[in-house]
Amino acid sequence: MSINAADTAWLLVSSALVMLMTPGLALFYAGMIRRKNVISTTMMSFAMLGVASVLWLLYGYSLSFGSDIGGIFGGLDFALLRGVGQTPSDTYASTVPHLAFFAFQGMFAIITLALITGAVVERMRFAALMVFSVIWLTVVYCPVAHWVWGAGGWLLNLGALDFAGGTVVHICAGFSALALAMILGPRKGYAEGRPMEAHNIPMVVLGAGLLWFGWFGFNAGSALTSGGLASSAFVATNTSAAAAAVTWMLLSWWDRKPSALGVATGAVAGLVAITPAAGFVSPVAAIPIGMVVSVVCYFCIRLRVRMKIDESLDVWAVHGMGGVWGAFATGIFADPSVGGATGLIFGNASQVGLQAVGIVVVAVFAFGMTYLIGRLLSATIGLRVQPREETLGLDLAQHAERAYGGSV
Repeated sequence: MSINAADTAWLLVSSALVMLMTPGLALFYAGMIRRKNVISTTMMSFAMLGVASVLWLLYGYSLSFGSDIGGIFGGLDFALLRGVGQTPSDTYASTVPHLAFFAFQGMFAIITLALITGAVVERMRFAALMVFSVIWLTVVYCPVAHWVWGAGGWLLNLGALDFAGGTVVHICAGFSALALAMILGPRKGYAEGRPMEAHNIPMVVLGAGLLWFGWFGFNAGSALTSGGLASSAFVATNTSAAAAAVTWMLLSWWDRKPSALGVATGAVAGLVAITPAAGFVSPVAAIPIGMVVSVVCYFCIRLRVRMKIDESLDVWAVHGMGGVWGAFATGIFADPSVGGATGLIFGNASQVGLQAVGIVVVAVFAFGMTYLIGRLLSATIGLRVQPREETLGLDLAQHAERAYGGSV
């Protein structure tokens, strides 16, 4: 094994791009809530950069990518970066330093935790979120990452495909978000129909733009090389986001008027859907993948509203269900000339079944484990802020700061 300078440079740049997605997500989320909770919402995402980075180095990477234990989780042989150095890995990414692969995968753990926060904004205690994050990363994210990507992981051995995290990141985060939102209950005034409109749409669009930009590292970086596969994944990523954004614009136009919030949400949904498929499908296939995901997510949001579940920023509808469609679409459109895997339209119907197994198992596991963690923390340290704190706003109540001058 020898280090390829171009591959290494691309993976390091991709790691930086994925890192930028978390501040982008902070802006995306913060723009969609009321102005009295902007600091709180931003902190929820930004703090994950610190928490997940430390845990990833201590033991998270090892539990995810260490020596296989029964196909369920990795051992502790990589804990505290033992055996993770400047030479390539014997198992992963043979043309880049093992440290580069470690750093790249760590950025995925960070953004997954940050995604969940969109379900609990404006009502969850910051201290409880920090405790939840440590437990959730350890007992939910790390096992799922090993199942899907770790050498010996049982879903990997089964043949389920996930190029860049549709299952590991988006389904996992989306269904976990739904469970946590159900435990917390709706925001004060939500059931009575009190307006909870986005306070800063330009902030949302800027955040979505940063997510789109960073997603090129997310997906094209997952090729782990700087060659043709990275190029194909890059173009597929952009195409799906574009197709989804246009489709969502048309849906909102049909419903009422085309909205900037809708176009931004559609672009993110398209990025979610192409994530598991980016290195397995042609860029042309990204068009139907992006178009369909907007329809799926648009009506999942409507369903969530009718069910009166206050999953505040629709992490389940966009990331959870967008990830579900993306994983299925991978089984449908996988082109052997792109990434070596064969899907339904190229003669391998069984791949759809394998994708379904991965979807169901990860969705049920993430929802169930998160529900248990949430119930445990609710009964012990408490998850929700006091009613007076919620009325005042979490910026002042939890952080003693204001996002803007004047009244909140």
